[in-house]
Amino acid sequence: MHPLDHQSMEHAGRADTDWRRARRAAAWTEYDAAAMPTGKEEVWRYVELDIDLGDYVTGAEAPPMGDDGFAGLLPDAELLAVVNGVATGTATDHLMPLRQALDERADAASVAAGAALPAATDIFAAAHDAFGGDGAFVHVTKGVVAPTVHIDVQTTAEGTASFPAVWINAEEGAEVSVVVHLRSSDGLGAMTIPQFGAYVGPGANVRLTLVQRNAYGVTSFGHAGVTLDRDASIRLFEVGLGGGHSRLHLDTRLEGNGSSANVVGAYFGEDTQTLDYRYFMHHVGTNTRSDMFLKGAVEDEADSVFTGLIRIEETGQKTEAFQTNRNLLLSDGATAQSVPNLEILANDVRCGHGSTVGPLDSEQRYYLMSRGLDRPRADRVQVRGFFEEVLSKLPEPALADPIRGWFNAKYESAQLQGRVR
Repeated sequence: MHPLDHQSMEHAGRADTDWRRARRAAAWTEYDAAAMPTGKEEVWRYVELDIDLGDYVTGAEAPPMGDDGFAGLLPDAELLAVVNGVATGTATDHLMPLRQALDERADAASVAAGAALPAATDIFAAAHDAFGGDGAFVHVTKGVVAPTVHIDVQTTAEGTASFPAVWINAEEGAEVSVVVHLRSSDGLGAMTIPQFGAYVGPGANVRLTLVQRNAYGVTSFGHAGVTLDRDASIRLFEVGLGGGHSRLHLDTRLEGNGSSANVVGAYFGEDTQTLDYRYFMHHVGTNTRSDMFLKGAVEDEADSVFTGLIRIEETGQKTEAFQTNRNLLLSDGATAQSVPNLEILANDVRCGHGSTVGPLDSEQRYYLMSRGLDRPRADRVQVRGFFEEVLSKLPEPALADPIRGWFNAKYESAQLQGRVR
């Protein structure tokens, strides 16, 4: 095991290619100069971190987790596991360990890397590029419709920081659905800093589903960058269920004319969880379209944070862009912050945003009870209905039933224990 120092950085990069070595060195410079963020910074507003990266180590070995049944939901998918930041599995035409891709498909991998958020984003992004180096690479060549890809990202080593990466390069006219399942061992205390980078080529179509179910002792600071070329499209769906503090910083750049992005999220926090979403939609090309739609619930003393920004450049004429965030407060001690923003520099656009934060609807409760349901059952129906709108948008419909069950189980358990209103 090694602390997060210069020696660990050099050890992580011992098999680097030239361009990856230069990227790592630049990230070390950023990391070495960076400080832990505070709530005074706009992009970190509403949260205060009580952790220090210096408390974690790298290099610990721990066995992988067993099969939890998730893979069985996608029986025909190509599968690769990434355990504590290290890929295990056999490469296919479309999916391989990232270190192998950096050697065998360096040009294609570097294109995907260019879509990932830069090390200067924050100390966690810098740490990923300085100490990471492995993960999964999804590569779909021109005009190919690939089978579904399933990447099982596991955190199993106590007291460690791991840096799994998922890079995607969908070339012109390609299509692929990528499912990333992030999970950890029960009772684990660790940090994971996943990085997602996706380049979607001209006319290509990517569907990316992130399902995060880490243990509550795991802290996660994820970064996702997406670059869309001409007429390209992405559907990104994120499910947030686990983690003590789980954050996803998403930056989507619609650079190509006619490109589109549909971002959907569903999250449910309990206990003292913090579920933290910072979503940025950057319209550069003309005639582009984006839609952000997130729904979440919090109970006990959990917190949720959503800050979204749609920025439309002067070149982004004829843009259509919308963002919506809806939140349920199920306990008196729970909080939800919802801050959608628009920044419009073009004059021929259609945009809108909206957010709500509040308890279950008393009128709906009365209506359901008038039809014979008692109050607990009526409230469960409301919670189920609240999430159904987003679950119907899952890129992989086979995942809907278990995700629905995980959401319902959180609320029903709180009801039985008297932890909700």
